[in-house]
Amino acid sequence: MEKLSGALKMRREEIRVCILRVGGTNCDVETGRAFNDLGVKAEIIHFNRLLRERNLLDYDLLVFPGGFSYGDYVRAGAIWAKWFIAKLGKEIKIFVEEERPILGICNGFQVLVEAGLLPGFDGISEHPQAALATNFPPGYNCRWVYLKNENRGKCVFTRKIMKNSVLRIPVAHSEGRFLFPKEKEKEFLEKLIDSDQLVFRYCRKDGAYANGNYPENPNGSFYDIAGICNPSGTIFGLMPHPERAFYGWQLPDWTRLERVPEYADGKLIFESVIEYLERKF
Repeated sequence: MEKLSGALKMRREEIRVCILRVGGTNCDVETGRAFNDLGVKAEIIHFNRLLRERNLLDYDLLVFPGGFSYGDYVRAGAIWAKWFIAKLGKEIKIFVEEERPILGICNGFQVLVEAGLLPGFDGISEHPQAALATNFPPGYNCRWVYLKNENRGKCVFTRKIMKNSVLRIPVAHSEGRFLFPKEKEKEFLEKLIDSDQLVFRYCRKDGAYANGNYPENPNGSFYDIAGICNPSGTIFGLMPHPERAFYGWQLPDWTRLERVPEYADGKLIFESVIEYLERKF
């Protein structure tokens, strides 16, 4: 660490990122490459190996990547979520209390919801407070979508993104329809908005909300919700894949662009959390 204005600042190369994988995850390498590109130490490690050989608290940032963990039997993300909490419940509680960031992408978002880490209105909940259900219309949906940043600054993963900005990032999932229990929809939505936990909503290119219309809203999510954070802003889950929109050459129309940008919109999410960690210590 280096001293900056009387405080210690963590150097970027000292930041340790744990990217977990299990049978069925398939986006860990792209996620690791994105973090490594920004100069941090990203380690992709199988969950069983973490239990045997590592300590979760040796890491500064935890990532659940996309894929189909354990085949997504029962419900998407449910098996991994229960296994994770059963084995590392005490460590994850400390991780959260110390406001170390946790990111869940696609299947990772499903894991965070099933584990009670999101929305986490009153901390880690024993039972899920939301669900990521089968897409409507049903079926696997793989397409580029537009997202509007609704967050007012609490989420540490979007601090480099201006409020109301529109991002272009792809989705690839079969169970991404964000839902609250019907009897608690109004109450929980108000909580999300009031506590600045609403992060991304599906929208059109011009920023107008999708209003549940397909394909702008690719899965039928309630209130066009594409990503949320916990009350402290340090746990973030989203269905779209920022690691697949990190470089300019990943854009679907890059061959038609006059100038291909070096980076795409997904980089802002990774950069935001790294800057948070640099300033946190």
